Amino acid sequence: MSSPIYVAIDTPDLDRAKTIARKVHHHVGGIKLGLEFFMANGRAGVHEMAEIGLPIFLDLKFHDIPNTVGKAVQALRPLEPAIITVHAAGGRAMLEDAKAAAPTGTRIVAVTMLTSLDSDDLTSIGLAADPHDQVMRLTELAKSAGVDGIVCSGSEVAAAKRIWPHGFFVVPGVRPANGEAGDQKRVVTPRAALDAGASILVVGRPITQASDPDMAAREIEATL
Repeated sequence: MSSPIYVAIDTPDLDRAKTIARKVHHHVGGIKLGLEFFMANGRAGVHEMAEIGLPIFLDLKFHDIPNTVGKAVQALRPLEPAIITVHAAGGRAMLEDAKAAAPTGTRIVAVTMLTSLDSDDLTSIGLAADPHDQVMRLTELAKSAGVDGIVCSGSEVAAAKRIWPHGFFVVPGVRPANGEAGDQKRVVTPRAALDAGASILVVGRPITQASDPDMAAREIEATL
């Protein structure tokens, strides 16, 4: 079985992204590319990263009217990504259209609540202050809309899995026990996230900013 670790390579520098991916490719299960990478390098850059031989997770977090999101997902079909993210808050119709537009073999995963947010942030945008309740509501919505899974923090994944036993759960904000949280507010260790029900773990800076990314990936893999 391949590693559940997807390394988040959030850089606009294609050469740097390829260098990191090549260094760690024996100890991770895939590569997550986000907006920073995609806006700088586009589809051609994704193709180059795919040549390294690892599954590609396109973390573009689409959130727009259903027709626009469906067409955006459809436009990514030639890249054959393993995973594409959309925002669960876009609503049922948007989620349904995203899933309908995805190629066979591509998982559509709905982002419930960003791990950089906490209860104060929810209140500031007019939502109920409990992150757990918000994630559970959106988990129910994503399940009923027919997408493949959700993105949530390790704090909520166990409860989400009880709602959706066969869902696919992406857990970002994962940090080693001795790692810095950075701008993440709801973090867990890789082992704790996996034990709670995570399908894959997204790890970025603890690997990509390490002096030896390969060793950092190995050390995290060893805890699993």
